[in-house]
Amino acid sequence: MRLNGVPAANGSGGSGTFASTPAEKKAAANTIETELEPNTKKATEHADESTNTAVKGFEGWDASVGLKKVADTWDRQVKVLMGRLGSEKGSLRGASGLFVQNDLATGDGFRQLNTRSKLHGL
Repeated sequence: MRLNGVPAANGSGGSGTFASTPAEKKAAANTIETELEPNTKKATEHADESTNTAVKGFEGWDASVGLKKVADTWDRQVKVLMGRLGSEKGSLRGASGLFVQNDLATGDGFRQLNTRSKLHGL
């Protein structure tokens, strides 16, 4: 059952695939590192420069105070975004390792069952 109540096209309720491949996770993490993080930093620096110029230009006016407040809010939001990007990057890089560990543990469990069944003549 899907939350929106519409069944999947194949009738199973899922896409038929478990997840992305380790290579896809690595590529996504690399995109975050080589494109999103540096481009976000550049955009932030450009916006900060422009805003600081505007704040100085309106010095003594209420607009200057308002722009400064907006700039401070922007900086906090960018800090949160950069933290989120870093977290997602780390999660993507760590997910493949966790899946491999889980697969190995599951395989070990089945091997133990197989060994026990052979010992008991099953």
